[in-house]
Amino acid sequence: MKAITGVMLIIICSMIPSFIILPKGDLSLSIIPLHSNWQIPGLLLTSLLCGPKIATISAISYIIIGLFYLPVFHGGGSVGYILTNEFGYLLGFIPAAWTCGYLVKKNQNENLINFTAYTAISLAVMHCTGITYLVLSKIFGNLINNLSDLILVNTFILLPNQLLLCISISLLALLFKKIIL
Repeated sequence: MKAITGVMLIIICSMIPSFIILPKGDLSLSIIPLHSNWQIPGLLLTSLLCGPKIATISAISYIIIGLFYLPVFHGGGSVGYILTNEFGYLLGFIPAAWTCGYLVKKNQNENLINFTAYTAISLAVMHCTGITYLVLSKIFGNLINNLSDLILVNTFILLPNQLLLCISISLLALLFKKIIL
């Protein structure tokens, strides 16, 4: 049951755009889009709340659903998604989910700094998996584009926004843990 909840959380979060709300001098609000969605934070939230086993099952289920049933990925879905540059990052969901859940389970000290560190480490694991997939795709001839450009676009340009979302997701996880438990 928890795995189904985790998958649903990731799917729902993948449909929510991310942004920062800042107050202006005239007391109105300014919305700055982050050009990302909550797909990765949904995975990390599942990991923080449910632990390594449920988070890993949720990540695997999410990838299977996106490949064979529904276009839930950021760029759509289907089996053809395996040949895209982004698929390695989706594969990185699996070790990232396990890593984050394991760190939470191992270290019982639940606070914002620890949760943010766990999510940032898991984000790094996901990006390392994605970069490895890009390198292997380049070696085996699946990539037409320049490898360094792909790594820049898929990792380093997105990383600052994703790190900001790690802080937000850590706050949400702490809030949910206080409400639920």
